[in-house]
Amino acid sequence: MKTHWWAIALTVITTLFTSTAQVFYKLGAAKLEFDILALITNYELIIGVALYAIGAAILIIALKGGEVTVVYPIIATSYIWVTILSSSIFGEAVNIWKWLGVIVIILGITSISWGGRDGASAVWGEL
Repeated sequence: MKTHWWAIALTVITTLFTSTAQVFYKLGAAKLEFDILALITNYELIIGVALYAIGAAILIIALKGGEVTVVYPIIATSYIWVTILSSSIFGEAVNIWKWLGVIVIILGITSISWGGRDGASAVWGEL
C-alpha cells in the first residue's frame, strides 16, 4: 500500500491539535485541584482533552490512507510544535541541544517517509 499525500497532511494536522492540547494541559495544570467541581470547571483541561480527541479522530482517518510505518512516525513532529509553542507561550528556554534534537527528529521523519516498502518514496508515490 502506498501512502497517500493526504494521509501525511492529516497526520501533521493531528500533531498540531495534540501539541496545542499539551499547551492547554499545561495551562490547566496550574489550576489543578482534585475535586469534581474544580475538574469540571477547569476549561483548559477540558479543551486539551477535546483537542486530543479531535486529533485521534483525524489520525484514524489518516491511517486509512497510508502505511502505519510511514504515517505514525510523523507524530514525532509534535515534539517540534511543543518546543516552538512552549518557547513562545511560556517563555521556556530552547538551547542548542533542543534545537539539535528537533533537527534529528526532522531528519528521522524525512528518512522514514522516503523509505517506502520498496525503497520508493512513500510521500511522492501517490501525487
